Amino acid sequence: MPTPHGPWTIKSTEQIYRDPFVELTLDQVIRPDGNDGQHVVVKIKPGVCVVAVDEDRNVHLTKEFHYAVGRDSVEAVSGGVEPDEDADLTAQRELQEELGLEAESWKFLTTVDPFTTIMESPTRLYLATGLSEVATNPEGTEQIEHVVIPLADAAKMVANGEITHAPSCVAILMAESILS
Repeated sequence: MPTPHGPWTIKSTEQIYRDPFVELTLDQVIRPDGNDGQHVVVKIKPGVCVVAVDEDRNVHLTKEFHYAVGRDSVEAVSGGVEPDEDADLTAQRELQEELGLEAESWKFLTTVDPFTTIMESPTRLYLATGLSEVATNPEGTEQIEHVVIPLADAAKMVANGEITHAPSCVAILMAESILS
């Protein structure tokens, strides 16, 4: 049975691919102009992105090679929310695993949708302050360099295109606005 979806109507959905991180579906649709069509939807596991700022207003970022883009990327701590895991706990876990940090204070900033045309990938952004060091526990796929720079410099890196990870860009700029 057709299902309304905003100005679109979904006639059917076929799952093309699925693994623990991504699902690809192909919808047969009636477009807003009334014509039949197809629409691909990529669903990425929900995620978190944490901007960790210390008492000296330095931001703690990661630098690591990311396979999909084929280069090193400087970004805020990020990770996927496991099924049945609370996103707030995911943020805390990722900060500890990737940078060996715990935070005394957590502020939820917002949820961003990095690419809304064909992708469903909600990412919750957090500001973590009151930092203290603990042991790291990176995943086997991660070789992470801990980067510590002034928050204002990180915002400049966003503005000049040196930081390109979209959730990190939003989180860094929001953190700078909140803390200035």
